This record gives sequence, structure tokens and C-alpha cells, in this order.
Amino acid sequence: MPLESRPEKSQRPSSQLQRRIEKKLDARREQHLLRKVSAFHHQDGKLVDGDNLSYLNFSGNDYLGLAQDPSVIAAWQEGLTKYGAGSTASPLVTGFTHAHQDLEQALCDWLGFDQAILFNSGFSANQAVIFSLLEKSDVLLQDKLNHASLMEAGMLSEAKMQRFTHNSIEKLDALLRSNANAPARFVVTEGVFSMDGDLSPLADIKFRCEAHDAWLMVDDAHGIGVLGDEGQGSAHIANVKPDILIVTFGKAFGMMGAAVMCSESVHQYLTQFARHYVYSTAMPPAQAYALSHALSMVKSQTWRREKLAVLSACFHSALSDCSEVINTITPIKPVVLGSVERMQTVAQRLKKTGFLTGAIRPPTVPANTARLRITLSVNQSEAQVSDLAASLRRCIEEGA
Repeated sequence: MPLESRPEKSQRPSSQLQRRIEKKLDARREQHLLRKVSAFHHQDGKLVDGDNLSYLNFSGNDYLGLAQDPSVIAAWQEGLTKYGAGSTASPLVTGFTHAHQDLEQALCDWLGFDQAILFNSGFSANQAVIFSLLEKSDVLLQDKLNHASLMEAGMLSEAKMQRFTHNSIEKLDALLRSNANAPARFVVTEGVFSMDGDLSPLADIKFRCEAHDAWLMVDDAHGIGVLGDEGQGSAHIANVKPDILIVTFGKAFGMMGAAVMCSESVHQYLTQFARHYVYSTAMPPAQAYALSHALSMVKSQTWRREKLAVLSACFHSALSDCSEVINTITPIKPVVLGSVERMQTVAQRLKKTGFLTGAIRPPTVPANTARLRITLSVNQSEAQVSDLAASLRRCIEEGA
């Protein structure tokens, strides 16, 4: 069509969907709940933003400091040379390689499970298990503070989901008793809770599950690599073997992806029916190769967990009389400030002094529990942790 004969482009009228989008965004802004994405460059253990300002990172999940470790980077580069850039297909087509197989076997040897099955994220692993294993008449029991991936899977699953009060054995036991006639009862909890940094009472939960013929699944995203002599995680230190254990690689391993640790029969079942596995391109084999190297470091380099313990003691010693600071044995240090406005004020003041902390607001956490989610990493020094604690104390004492 000649340029001069084209009709003028009319402005599209505002649709009901567009108005709904704008209304919900405006509500988020008014409530100070609007999330934003910022781009950073990781350099020498610090984060550098677009204005070339650097910050000490107390907001990530790289607990063991492996994300920037030269030997992990070298392993990934070696994997690229050996296997190429991508898997090119789903695992059931041609995407499964010896690198994947070796990683699965290493995980089984380390954690004492018959089988492991790899996924591209913890989110997809959690949803794959719940979607594929549970049916309409089954009952899914979840801790109220479980991760969003677990809660969403429960809400979308055919099974009836019920939630029990955080870490309450009594409430869990009551729900197990009241659902005694369900064909299957499936209990899901996290090993370490991501926003509170506390541990699940896994030994007691496992005992109740066995008493009521229920299965137990543990998502140990924030415990694996961090807890235990060789980093085997929450279930290991509780001397518990859940029916299904979710291991993620986006925290202590410094990369991404996940594995479902399970029995031979569950492995075969997920291979047949877990759509997240069957219809997703497999993780790059170079990544699996690098993860195997990272696993060897997690197991053998106990000094990393020892340093985390030292940093944790340093942090809590400096802030022992601050009621806002929740004492934990994990690298996750919640500082509960209540209102979103107060939390944002403290976070901004800390940022101006060079500390980047996680600013967590509802609906990620319950109303009136907005907090800083401060996380420790092997990349930090005792002096840096002490400086952060001193700055945080000033903010709290000055009523920020």
C-alpha cells in the first residue's frame, strides 16, 4: 500500500483489561508495595549499579560464595568445551547427557536416596511433584509459611489443600487425624524458611507422618549446603529421611536448577507424568558438569560453613539487645520492622552507607511484619558484618 494512502493510526481506546492493570498498579504504589527490578554488576564481592555505585551485598542467597568462585567458573567453561552451550532437547528426547547422569548419581551418593531427577528451577520441581503425584480426593497439608511455589501448586492442584500453623506439630496432627479417610495424605514443609531463617521440626513431623501413613516432602532450598558436616541440609541434621527431598542449586551452590530426591518408583512416575520435566528443555550439560564440581566443594570445604557460623555469631553479638533482630542459626537474619514505610526508610539509609539488604514487604510476608532480610555469605568479612550491624543499630535507635 502506498504511504500516502495508508489510514491514520488511531489511538486504541482504554480497554477494561488495561484499566484493571493500571488500577492494581496504582494500588500497589499507594501501599508502598510496588516491586522494581534493578540491574547490578557483580565485582570483587560487591554489587555495582548503573550509576557505578558499589554496595556490600547482604541481600542475596550465595551463602557459600560459590557464584563467583574461580574454580566453579572454570568448571562451567570446561563443561562448555566438553558439551556445548545447550542440551537442545527435553531429557526424554536427547537432552539427557552423561553430565546430567553423573550429577544425579553424585547427589544420590551424598544424600542417600535411590534416585534424583533434575529440573531447571526449584519452582518447577516443587510444582511438578505436587501436580503429578496428587489426585482429587487426596489431601495436601502445608506449613503456612511455605514458599509461593508450593502454595501456588497446592491451590492449582486437584487435591484438597489445608495449611497448618507455622511449625505447629499439634495443628498438623489434628489435620492428619481429621483427614484419616483420604486416599493419600501429603505433608510439605521447608527445611529452612526463607523469610524467617528458622528450621522446621522435621523429626517430629516425620514421626507424625509415619503414625498417620502420610508422606513427607521437604523443600530444603535454604538448608542444603549450609547445614550439616558435609552440607547435607536440614533433614540430615534432624536424622530424617523424607519421602521426597527438594534440593535447589540457586542458593548455596551458587547457580540455578534443582533436583527431586526420591525412590526408584517415584522417579519412574515423575519421568512419565511430570509435565515440567517431560516438556521442558533439559538444563545445559555444562551447567550440570559445573554443579558436580560445586557439589564436591560443598562436601569437602567445611571452612565455608565454619565461616558462616563465625559471621552469624558476630552479627547477633552486636545486636543482641535489639528486639527487631530475630536470632537464627542460618545465614538468614530477619529484622522485623513492622510497617512498610519504616522498613523502606531503614533499607534506604543502609543503602546510602553502602549496604544492600533485602527489603521484604507483604504479600511475601504477613501484614505488619515488613522486614529486612539480611543474608550472610562467605564473601563477607567479620569487619563488614560488624559495620553493617553498627549501621543497623543506629537506624533502629534513631527511630528510623
